[in-house]
Amino acid sequence: MLTTSEKPRLVWACRRGMLELDVILGPFVEHEYDALDETQKATFCRLLECDDPDLFAWFMGHERSQDAALQAMVSYILERNQIRNQR
Repeated sequence: MLTTSEKPRLVWACRRGMLELDVILGPFVEHEYDALDETQKATFCRLLECDDPDLFAWFMGHERSQDAALQAMVSYILERNQIRNQR
């Protein structure tokens, strides 16, 4: 299980088997992770433990996570990435 204090391991865990997930998760962990509170960090770690097909479906908007906290994190990641890309 990933822990919130091991950022290098989190960066590695963001490297997925799908390029689409890499370009969503990698920049988020690099630019936004340190500003998260401990609860958000724990949720992000749980998100990284999910299977790639599920993550892909959630991030592409094809499905929603049954877990409200995970879905909120997906939405937050997409929002923060969009804001950062607009700068």
